Amino acid sequence: MGEEKNSNLSKSYLLGISLAAALGGLLFGYDLVVIGGAKEFYELTFGLSSPVIKGWAVSSCIVGCIVGAFFVGKPADLFGRKMMLSIAAILFLISAVGSGYAPSFLQFIIYRIIGGIGMGMASTISPMYISELSPESIRGRFVSLQQLNIVIGILLAQLVNYLILKSHPIPEDVSGAALLDTWNGQTGWRLMFLAEGFWALLFFFCMLFVPHSPRWLCKVEREEEAGNVLRRIGGEDYSKMYLADIKDSLKGGHHINEFAEILKPKVAKIVVVGIFIAIFSQWCGINVIFNYAHDIFKAAGYNVSGVLFNLLIVGITNFLFTIVAMVSIDKLGRKKLILAGAVTLGVSYTLLGVCFNIGSQGIHVLGLVLLSIAFFASSIGPVTWVLLSEIFPNKIRGLATSIAVFAMWIANFLLALTFPSLISSLDFDKTFWLYASICFLGAVFIKLCVPETKGKTLEQIEREITG
Repeated sequence: MGEEKNSNLSKSYLLGISLAAALGGLLFGYDLVVIGGAKEFYELTFGLSSPVIKGWAVSSCIVGCIVGAFFVGKPADLFGRKMMLSIAAILFLISAVGSGYAPSFLQFIIYRIIGGIGMGMASTISPMYISELSPESIRGRFVSLQQLNIVIGILLAQLVNYLILKSHPIPEDVSGAALLDTWNGQTGWRLMFLAEGFWALLFFFCMLFVPHSPRWLCKVEREEEAGNVLRRIGGEDYSKMYLADIKDSLKGGHHINEFAEILKPKVAKIVVVGIFIAIFSQWCGINVIFNYAHDIFKAAGYNVSGVLFNLLIVGITNFLFTIVAMVSIDKLGRKKLILAGAVTLGVSYTLLGVCFNIGSQGIHVLGLVLLSIAFFASSIGPVTWVLLSEIFPNKIRGLATSIAVFAMWIANFLLALTFPSLISSLDFDKTFWLYASICFLGAVFIKLCVPETKGKTLEQIEREITG
């Protein structure tokens, strides 16, 4: 049935819509990682010394993510996915300008939290919106555009950070507090944040021209508009068949109590699985490498210039292996990829711990970091967003996705906040062994509990899970 319904797809139209929505992912990636290049400079500017305060500077935007993810689900069901993405774009713009000009640490934190709210909203809504527009035959690839754009945002932030630093090279004999007197210590790190403003504006203007989700339109009883969107995507027959499926899945669901619906045993079970997937994507430890790569590479013996060059290589690796995942996700399936990622990442972390334990530095640490990024980017990274956009029933998708992503950002916040303290008490070796253990335990849960959704419509997935 899928091939018959999808034969007249306007893939270029779908691609344009998906790329526009996935700009939220680009801004998410940029905002998450830009702080890594600016870290040493803003810590000197604001006089940060305590590991806890340094951890708060990195993790403060995650507080915003938690708020954004927690509160966006219900408004997304009431006012639509498109409206929430437009608001997220405005918040990204405010954060970019405010963080770049912040005269005090308090104001810097406030603007980082505002950007975090945009991140939480976009990371919840963008994949959901793309999933609700895409047919099953290409849904995995198109939702993976969210992860690809996150990766592009990460790479873009690393490239901007590197180019800004190289535009005014820091002499080899300048380090510590003396960095504050350099151009990068005064101006460069602020430009790293300000550069995000362009992409926030582009995101906002793109949202003016995309349609509403047809599944949301049906949910709010605007079925004629939903039919028009589906017709534009795949023609008259496609529109009729999908519209019938969507309406059937929403029977009795226009005015339901969504919280009561989530507590039903079969629905609650899949929500718990979604929460686990979301938390595991963070506690597998990969964002520690992104957020604290500066410290990891410094501990491995690299100077400031070498650290930022390595960060750029990390971004390129992340980008290339995300494309590998996009090519394979609709062929190999979601479960196989995320399971393989959990196991291989656990092995890589084990070896990283060994390197730090025996004092091996330089190229060995860089190689294992790149290997870890490759394993994550080709599996857990994109598969997480795809599964979270697929496994929840139409009636409660907004709320359930919001709950799962809320849990994701709670996990991310705890990870970012505790990493400096873990390093202080456990050192790098035992910290990476801890993350390896989490990966291996996660693989067991995935094997036993995560469903395969490859090649099924959202309505088919819903019937299998709740039927």
